[in-house]
Amino acid sequence: MTDAGSSDVEGNEGKHLYHSMEKLELEALAVSAILEHRRLLEADEAVYEEWLRASDDPSISGSVLQTLQDEYRARQKRSEAQQEELSDILDALGFVPDVPFDGGN
Repeated sequence: MTDAGSSDVEGNEGKHLYHSMEKLELEALAVSAILEHRRLLEADEAVYEEWLRASDDPSISGSVLQTLQDEYRARQKRSEAQQEELSDILDALGFVPDVPFDGGN
């Protein structure tokens, strides 16, 4: 029980930190988090597509398939955590900043 409570406190501390930041600083952080989220989604999709291709290839061993599946699931957990952080940042900012899809690349 104590562990769940302490993780809630840690999560609330992050939310309070964002609410105490200057709007310009928070907006820059939001843009950075949005760009990172997009990069994670692209990478996750590439791993997922490789896993699908490997699943259709009878010459691929079960251990390779399991490794790809494990990698995809681990990436999904990281993406979920990053998305929660992004949500907290956007909540504190109060709006979603305009971020071009090319990211300036």
